[in-house]
Order: sequence, then structure tokens, then C-alpha cells
Amino acid sequence: MSTNTDRIDIDKPRWDQNTFMGRFKRFFNVTNPMNGLHSDKELFQAKELVEAYRENREPPGTTLQQIRQAKTIYDSAFHPDSGDLMNVIGRMSFQVPGGMIITGCMLQWYRTMPAVVFWQWINQSFNALANYTNRNAKSPISTTQLGAAYVSATSAAVATALALNSLTKRARPVVARLVPFAAVAAANCVNIPLMRQRELLDGIIVTDQDGNNIGESKVAARKAISQVCVSRITMAAPGMTFLPFFMERFDKTPFMKRFPFLGAPIQTFFVGMFLIVMTPAACAIFPQKSSLQTDKLESQLQEIISKKYDNSIEKVYFNKGL
Repeated sequence: MSTNTDRIDIDKPRWDQNTFMGRFKRFFNVTNPMNGLHSDKELFQAKELVEAYRENREPPGTTLQQIRQAKTIYDSAFHPDSGDLMNVIGRMSFQVPGGMIITGCMLQWYRTMPAVVFWQWINQSFNALANYTNRNAKSPISTTQLGAAYVSATSAAVATALALNSLTKRARPVVARLVPFAAVAAANCVNIPLMRQRELLDGIIVTDQDGNNIGESKVAARKAISQVCVSRITMAAPGMTFLPFFMERFDKTPFMKRFPFLGAPIQTFFVGMFLIVMTPAACAIFPQKSSLQTDKLESQLQEIISKKYDNSIEKVYFNKGL
């Protein structure tokens, strides 16, 4: 039993999720890169403690701080829908180290066709894994659909980057430096819907305030996926739009002319600094438990609500994914 007599609702976020700052604090903890250093043993120990606390059977002497720490580790590694351990590369805690390396390389090597193709492929492979890992797990996707989505999204990213590179050959160098961001933004609008196409085709589970399933909604799926697209583009925007202008000037300084090989590590470092803040900030733009007015749902779901709840609820809820 916990030494703190004031028990908490372990499944309720520590901070108010109706405010941006509350969501930011929560995701700052969940996306902390240090969470990715925990061993599987530590992760499952955290899960066991969380599950034990839910049932009021945690070990004697357990403190509230230990419970909160275990919940943070649990949220960072286990899927909110299925409860399964997520692939470490696909977790949001890997967005900073993975994103800073890939984005730094995209911004540094953007001039030649082979470099563009290679780094856009690497980036979209990384994004595809993250999108699949953080999808709404109640809407499964087949291996065939997954493969088609991956190929389509990667092809779109590469094609966009090559087309923009061709169009900006005669433009100012700084304009060419912005091509990677344009390609990433365009590809996210393709990658995320394709990786989550099953949700668009069949809908995602919507629930009442207490978490009771009502049915599947395609309208909710469209809202969820559009919000994730906005978040992912916002996550990349500051680093990929500000840094090109900074590096354009910085490369002309005597220091960089003397040590040009430092361009890539310096750029990668600054990308990481942006992502440490922007990853939780972008995730916090919209609530994880998103909502939708019942009058915007499909007619069949409105009928179910009318019969089951006598029109007493105004909103339904769903996990938008990350």
C-alpha cells in the first residue's frame, strides 16, 4: 500500500489536459529522450507497478513519487489503446534523437539527387514507423496496406523534394535550403493518412465520457488524422525553417570557412534543441483524448446515441493518436 493516504486516479493525467500548458507538461515528460534508455525489465516493472496501483495492491512503502515516475515511464513506452510495448524507434521519446540526426542530415546534404533520395527515404521510413506505432490501435491495418502506404508515402516525399530542388536551382541558396521542409510537410500529409488508412475507411472507436464504446466513426478518424498532420508539420517547422537562414549566414563566417566539417554537427545540435521543445509543444496542440460534437457524427451513430443515451450527451471522445 502507498504511504500516501491520498490516492490519485492513475489513469488521469497529472496536469489539466484542457489547457495547452497542462498538455505540454505531460508530453514533455512522455517525450523525454531519457525515457528511451530504460531497459525492457524496467519498463515492465513500471507497468506492473501501475497495474498494481490501479487495483490498490502496490507494495508496502511505495511513495506517490514512485507511482508518478512509473506512470511516466509506462506512458512513454506502452500504447494507450492496446497496452502493448511499442517499438523503441517508433516511440515519441525517440523523436528528438532520431529526428535531430535525420533532419540535420537532410538540411546539410540537400544539393545532390542521391543525397535527397537517400535522406528523404530514411526520414519517411522513420516517420512511417512512428505513425504506425502511434496509430489508434483499435483500427488494425494489414501487411499489404502497410506496405502500399509506406511505398506511396516515401515516393511522394522523394518526388516532392526532387521537383522542388529542380525548381529552385536558380533561386537564392537559402531557398534551396528550405526544400527539405517543404518535402517533409508534403510527405506528412501523405504518409500519415496512408499509414492510418484503415481508420479513414472503417472509422475509429468513439466513446462516451466514461469510456463506453458507442461505435466507429469516419468523421472522427478524419479529425484525428488531420490534427496529427498539423502537429507533425508544426514539430518540424521551426528547426527546418529558421536554421536554413541561420546556417546561410553562419557558413560565411571565418570560423566556418576554417572548419567547414563542423557544419553538420552544429546544425544537428540546433535541430535537437528545437525538437526538445517542439516535440511536446506540437503534441500538445490538440488533446490526446479528442472530442467531437454528436451532431457532426454519422447518422447511424446519432441514432445509437438517441436510443442509448436519450440524446443526453453532446460530445463523444476518441484517441487521436500521435
